[in-house]
Amino acid sequence: MSALAPVDAFDLPEWLGVAEVTWAAHTGLRTGYAVPGELTSDGHEPLACDLFAVDEAHPAPVAADAVRQRTHQVWRHGEVLLVRRDDRLALAVPGTSFTADLVLDAFARLARAVGASADRYTVLLRIGDSGR
Repeated sequence: MSALAPVDAFDLPEWLGVAEVTWAAHTGLRTGYAVPGELTSDGHEPLACDLFAVDEAHPAPVAADAVRQRTHQVWRHGEVLLVRRDDRLALAVPGTSFTADLVLDAFARLARAVGASADRYTVLLRIGDSGR
């Protein structure tokens, strides 16, 4: 189980709320519960940012029950839980895997959390291989 620490949106770089931002996946969405990626914007240092599906439980839970509960609670209220996982920012999302719609929804919620319009955010996905 990964150690997860809460992150306050106000502690994130200011450019996330005012610039054109792109998140690019480093691996495919079909590769599992964690999709590493990076937020970038012209003229700014890239920020590591991953997607993390908190409900994956096989072969072992990936998140503590309290984190899973908080993730679902904030999601239900139209927000996304921001955490630090392995020294990287991560968007904690309900579920065990990702669809394109879920990823877009997660980053729209991040944009809202930092006071930006989702229209300023671009998401670049990789499909990936499910291994099946």
